[in-house]
Amino acid sequence: MKTYKIALYPGDGIGPEVIAEAERVLASVQRKHGFTIDYVRLPWGYEYFQKHGKVVPDDFLEVLRPLDAVLLGAVGWPEKIPDHVTLAPLVKIRQTFEQYACIRPSRLLPGVRSVLAGKGPDDIDFVVLRENSEGEYVDSGSRFHQGRDDEFALQTAIHTRRGVERILRFGFEMARKRRKRLTMITKSNAQRYAYTLWDDLLELVKPDYPDVAADKLHCDAAAMDFVRRPERFDVVVASNLFGDLLTDLGGVIGGGLGLAPSTNTNPERKYPSMFEPVHGSAPDIAGRGIANPVAAVLSAAMMLDWLGEDAAAATVRGAVEATLAAGKHTPDLGGTLTTSQMGTALVQTIETSA
Repeated sequence: MKTYKIALYPGDGIGPEVIAEAERVLASVQRKHGFTIDYVRLPWGYEYFQKHGKVVPDDFLEVLRPLDAVLLGAVGWPEKIPDHVTLAPLVKIRQTFEQYACIRPSRLLPGVRSVLAGKGPDDIDFVVLRENSEGEYVDSGSRFHQGRDDEFALQTAIHTRRGVERILRFGFEMARKRRKRLTMITKSNAQRYAYTLWDDLLELVKPDYPDVAADKLHCDAAAMDFVRRPERFDVVVASNLFGDLLTDLGGVIGGGLGLAPSTNTNPERKYPSMFEPVHGSAPDIAGRGIANPVAAVLSAAMMLDWLGEDAAAATVRGAVEATLAAGKHTPDLGGTLTTSQMGTALVQTIETSA
């Protein structure tokens, strides 16, 4: 029987609540499909910070390096610890482990209403690929003369030919397996160095994929078209910052952030990949039992795909779709199920399926 070694990193806020339900679902498909998961449980985050003055131990990368994958809940408690302190280890994980392909699907499922009037499941089914290792999230810059009238901040984005080209090629390969359409997000009308590099590399790579229709769209126009005509999108490739912004919008039009999964992927499999819901830690609803665990569950399904457990991943997705189509919803979707009750509904669907 195949065994996978997985880091379970619940984190803060609603993170532990949604990860608990994802773990229940994973336990169910393990029994059904004949594999096992050996968890390394990581008590990192705000509580760890209270005890040790830091959110992760100094050797956190070495703890993660030998594992097959990381399943993350959410991190952050802004009222108690600055977000840039909380998020620094996650950015370090993404960059050190070359998790350069952040995959964030936006798909409206049957039984769920979109915020967009007149749009249904046939209209909203696309994937945003966020370049996850460089761009605007490289820690390059500083603040100068802090507290003085002449204070200023310098923040430098770094875009490399290697980084942009590899995410574009990853996107083209994904588009070949979907509807054969790729849209690259740019802002070269205002960012004359960084995004003209993106534009040029799109033109360089595009001839290698003649079967994929490719175009580019400025980030502001993309945001408008996500709302106006989401059906035009299939695979969207964007920089770190633009991808981060667009995927929150994509999650909302796909039914809400409670349904939006993601991966931070090292395609070469040299390092572990990390799987997490797009939503944050939502401290305002933590402990109330109303958080939607579906995004965490679907992130776990993406992890199963990555591990090669395709049948188990399909079982999880099928359970999510059947449960939502049956009208079993948490409060964010207009329902009454608690976090735990939604987990129970998903497990029952799995265990009664053929």
